[in-house]
Amino acid sequence: MNYENAIEIEHLTKDYGSFRLDDVTLAVPGGTILGLIGENGAGKSTTIKCILNLVRRDAGEIRIFGMDNRKEERAVKEQVAVVLDECPFHELLTPHMVETILSGACPGWDSKRFHSLLGEFELPEKKLVKEFSRGMKMKLSIAAALARNPRVLLLDEATSGLDPVVRDRILELFLDFVSDETHAVLLSSHITSDLEKAADYVAYLHRGKLVLQGAKDELLDEYGRLACTRGEMDRVDPAFLVGRRESAFQCEALVRDKREFRRRYPELAVDPVSLEDLMVFTVRGDRA
Repeated sequence: MNYENAIEIEHLTKDYGSFRLDDVTLAVPGGTILGLIGENGAGKSTTIKCILNLVRRDAGEIRIFGMDNRKEERAVKEQVAVVLDECPFHELLTPHMVETILSGACPGWDSKRFHSLLGEFELPEKKLVKEFSRGMKMKLSIAAALARNPRVLLLDEATSGLDPVVRDRILELFLDFVSDETHAVLLSSHITSDLEKAADYVAYLHRGKLVLQGAKDELLDEYGRLACTRGEMDRVDPAFLVGRRESAFQCEALVRDKREFRRRYPELAVDPVSLEDLMVFTVRGDRA
């Protein structure tokens, strides 16, 4: 294993019977953000819970900066902060109470940072969590996570429920967080446009399997979106096509090896793709 990586997962397997996270291997280098994408039930949250050892894996290894997450669990958890899709703080607490509790429990707690983020997020320190909107709860969770001064952030739908302006600012915070090689972020999100802005790497989980991973820019450069007639589609070598969809007037497909495709079929236009295109067409290819 390469200990310059902040997170390393090798052959991770967890079998629930009705669902299996199957032989997942990925790495998050220090100084980077990895976007974990996939449909509901694909295994994203299970992967994060395995990293935290909240779920006991059946096979594989997980290391945080070279430390085994089970053998050195306490040391690992001192390096990691997590924001899950539900606020962890009791509804009868206030942000002020949250800070009182966490400042005593977390050795690296940064009170000044926490209060600064509360102010930036416009979160009243004396208001009960139960009176917060979902977006306010997410902002409180993110403020608490960053104030712990972790080396690794694990984020499960951390930007959901937030308006675009706030999401953009939070992405800036994550980019600042990884601005050196001593920090890293694993960000699971359905908002693929956020990952296109912030992620350095992307890993796509589908039905418990890792079907696509790599540097985000390279993946978006490798694939293209083809729109053409049915007759034109039928002339294309199927090896280029990941998935397709058809209507009465047009056919669309995700094309791999975009440069070679353009060389072979210069008469067919191939448009840029988004991460959402990669997801949608890959799922369609799997169902074909």
